[in-house]
Amino acid sequence: MRTIAILGATGSIGTQALDIVRRYPERFRANCLTAHSASDKLFELVRAFRPDVAALVNPPEHIPEDVRFCHWVFGPDSTVKALLAAKPQDALCAIVGIAGLDAVWTALDVCQRVLLANKEALVTGGDLVMEKAARKGIPMLPVDSEHSAIFQCLQGRQGNPVRRLLLTASGGALRSWKKEAIYNATVKDVLAHPTWNMGGKITVDCASMVNKGLEIIEAHHLFQMPGEKIDVVVHPQSIVHSMVEFEDGAVLAQLGNPDMRGPIGYAMGYPERMPYEARPLDFAALGHLDFAAPDTDRFPALLMAIEALKAGGSAPVILNGANEVAVGAFLKERIPFGRIPEIIRAALDGVPVAPIRSIADVYAADAAARRAARRELGIGNEE
Repeated sequence: MRTIAILGATGSIGTQALDIVRRYPERFRANCLTAHSASDKLFELVRAFRPDVAALVNPPEHIPEDVRFCHWVFGPDSTVKALLAAKPQDALCAIVGIAGLDAVWTALDVCQRVLLANKEALVTGGDLVMEKAARKGIPMLPVDSEHSAIFQCLQGRQGNPVRRLLLTASGGALRSWKKEAIYNATVKDVLAHPTWNMGGKITVDCASMVNKGLEIIEAHHLFQMPGEKIDVVVHPQSIVHSMVEFEDGAVLAQLGNPDMRGPIGYAMGYPERMPYEARPLDFAALGHLDFAAPDTDRFPALLMAIEALKAGGSAPVILNGANEVAVGAFLKERIPFGRIPEIIRAALDGVPVAPIRSIADVYAADAAARRAARRELGIGNEE
């Protein structure tokens, strides 16, 4: 029996992680559940899983009597306080955006393992986070499907050198759209992802290919791999989740139907696999698998992420902060989709790159990026 905190319990990753908990009550106990503002959903989860600690960033008007048995924490630092109070063995970090950095940082102090579904924690604080994890001997187990696939393939490495990592990309909802149409795509267009069922922010990032850029940066930190040895290939069926190529030309790939319970369960049960009634992969029905190079003319943000990784220092933080502001404005239908890469470009060009020596430096760079993005948007201090 392992205790686990599900940070972001009401989101897509959190609810699927709790499905694994529900299937294996003798293996896992969710002793800490957190959410941002979906209080009614969290109340239902608290009733079902009976954690010791629960947290909401936005306090509700009322806590129902039947969920008052656990310790409740509220406010901007509620996730950190919840981790400190619950002291779980594992923390599944599925908070969206840089908001998850403090949780990952705290989990490295409190937990035995960190199950990472928040790529922005490494995009923004990568060197600091990985140094702390190494110093404390805390495993960072990837939950993103692509990084889980690479992690699984590397189990067969046997000390052999890796030539490159290949991250697959579905291409998102706009993969086959023309450049002019992409610019004016609506929220409804973008959220209609063809293969994955995910939250709004990550679905937008998939459509812009910012997500794949963030994943390159995450893979660089997780696997200590230079950026020039990480490639992206578009694979619309989302069957091959990523690949590792070795120096002799051999390529190991991890395949499966698109279902996040696979990588979530692998991280939770590692090194064991946790069956969950996954649909068998029918190769005959698939018939073929397609691959293509990413089109950086139609999706320029991917190159911006690669540029930010090469620049180092605060550049990835600037990229991420500007993207979070731009995506927020798009989801509120304030800007067309094509403005997202323009806003990122403006922030990368307008905010000086500085060294990152502390978490405070990360937040300073993030604040500068957000100010630049808001100036470009003309929305003042709003998100």
